[in-house]
Amino acid sequence: MYIIFFLVVALFAGLIYLLRSAIKRQNKKISFVEYAVIIGYILSLAISGVGLLTHSSQYHEAVDPVDGACYLPFGGKHALSLFIYFVAFNVAVMAIWIKGRKIPPIPLVLALIILMIGSIISIFVLTQVSYHDTSTLSIYVGNEGTFYFIFTPLFCFCFGIGFIWKIIRQERETSLHRTYRNPILNKINILLSSKLDYPLWALILLVPVFLLVTAILILFGQDSDSMAKVFTETTTWAFSQKMHPPILDHRGHYLCTVAAKGDPTVVKPLRLGKRHGNTIIVNRQLLVANAFEEILSDLSPVLHRYVRSFYDRYGYNISTRINSVRASNLTYMMMKPLEYIFLFFLYTLYIEPEKKIAKQYA
Repeated sequence: MYIIFFLVVALFAGLIYLLRSAIKRQNKKISFVEYAVIIGYILSLAISGVGLLTHSSQYHEAVDPVDGACYLPFGGKHALSLFIYFVAFNVAVMAIWIKGRKIPPIPLVLALIILMIGSIISIFVLTQVSYHDTSTLSIYVGNEGTFYFIFTPLFCFCFGIGFIWKIIRQERETSLHRTYRNPILNKINILLSSKLDYPLWALILLVPVFLLVTAILILFGQDSDSMAKVFTETTTWAFSQKMHPPILDHRGHYLCTVAAKGDPTVVKPLRLGKRHGNTIIVNRQLLVANAFEEILSDLSPVLHRYVRSFYDRYGYNISTRINSVRASNLTYMMMKPLEYIFLFFLYTLYIEPEKKIAKQYA
């Protein structure tokens, strides 16, 4: 997960640096609209990066949804093929944005081919991330997670279609004012000027170039059908054909142990509750802590995931050492300041905080 996130950040740091250098050499003036589009695209990438932090598991991994873990929309090792096309697409966009049609014919045709392939891939990516069936993960409701990934393919599709149309328009204007002595060539030029010219060649060569790139990717360990498997070897997304393992049993609060093993006159148990089908003893401190965790999950799933991960790592170990009434009482008293802090937030953010507290572990 972190390697993918680092690669995305490194890629776009490099692309931004190259873009800045190229613009300086070309003395190109950037309009307000172009600035807005660039900022919007960078923001979409940042949002996707956040999505990768919480949607990083492969279909064969069991996850704990309570901790904010979920499944990646792109499958395993096949994501390398998608990543390579993504890099090539952005390079092609930068080249045509800066130079326009002032690129040698062969590189221009190759750039247009990449734009066409990238636009087609963007449609598949957009379809993949537009539907996320989280019903099998119990805690999630609806299309959770689509927000993170939907903007980048939208930008890429618009870039691809927009720059292809830009080259078509420029080539048509050039062809209309170009003549050949040879009448046959002249007729061909007139025919192409009314249609596509360079984009026509890009369309003709699209399949051979795609096959060539696929052959190169096979040399780097990718499958011949990796561009299909990158969407199908996933779970819970639109093109997914895999089923994930049963979700992990959440370990919950170690305050459950405190409520169950402490002196009733100190920890003040209130009632029995249900946690993942198991009956537990709950006290007010546990209810308040769980209600606050719900607030944190609603306000920032990413922050909640890291807090929950830290809590599970250390809290669970503490709970295994709370084996006496005295240890439970001591833990309860040490948690009192945090309980009051949690209550402060609950009474600040909710109109009826006591109802929020009371419904925990019902």
